[in-house]
Amino acid sequence: GYIVEKSLSVDNLFVFVIIMTTFAVPEEHQHKVLTFGIVLALIMRGIFIAVGATLLNAFSFMFLVFGLLLLYTAVQLFRHRDEDPDVEDNAVVKGARRLFPISDEYHGGKLFAKVDGKRLATPLFLVLVAIGGIDLLFALDSIPAVFGVTSEAYIVFAANAFALLGLRALFFLVKGLLDRLVYLSTGLSIILAFIGVKLILHWLHVDIDPSVPEIPTTLSLAVILGILAIVTVASLVKTRKDPSQRAHAGSLRASRKAPGAVGASEQERDR
Repeated sequence: GYIVEKSLSVDNLFVFVIIMTTFAVPEEHQHKVLTFGIVLALIMRGIFIAVGATLLNAFSFMFLVFGLLLLYTAVQLFRHRDEDPDVEDNAVVKGARRLFPISDEYHGGKLFAKVDGKRLATPLFLVLVAIGGIDLLFALDSIPAVFGVTSEAYIVFAANAFALLGLRALFFLVKGLLDRLVYLSTGLSIILAFIGVKLILHWLHVDIDPSVPEIPTTLSLAVILGILAIVTVASLVKTRKDPSQRAHAGSLRASRKAPGAVGASEQERDR
């Protein structure tokens, strides 16, 4: 469960980098953003896990629903593997912009500040809203994926907690290397599809016909580790041969930005 969640949480790091870049978060505030973001993620995922465990215990066909959800996510992620999520187009971020007037400055890392007698939300507040909104989408695929390994809610939450709590340190350790993992989104889509099939087979075995084979956990572990190893090695070889290659987080839908515009913004960031 931990390995599944950790591999999927690497995509969170990509999104953290995108959010930090989009909102130009100063270096001194990035630790605070990550800490609050991880706390928000833990709270939301705890709710998702409780609901998911209740549904699985009450309705066995939820294994089929979760499996189909993972297959859909895998297909979408693979289709848009060379794109990044459009943070500004997120519904939660749009809602926050409509509800709160946003200042142009960070005001020492405060979430709200008074400017000319008016109380305004700072860009840091918007950053936290963006992280929370994006993490809701991640929870929709990562939590069913861990339920594909174990149905114990405690283990699912512990796997999520350990994976998320390690993200803060991992972010500063590998953020310079993330651009080289060019095949990560492809690998994660394969992992999600594999676990989706595992969940569907489990539903067929339990509800339809006991003769339908199930995928054992040991095989799942071997497949996931194998995919991650192949993806990492292939990515490093690819970027060594072509240093201009840049990795993308992948998206569940097409970005509003044209491919040329995305490339231009990345070049501007690199400069």
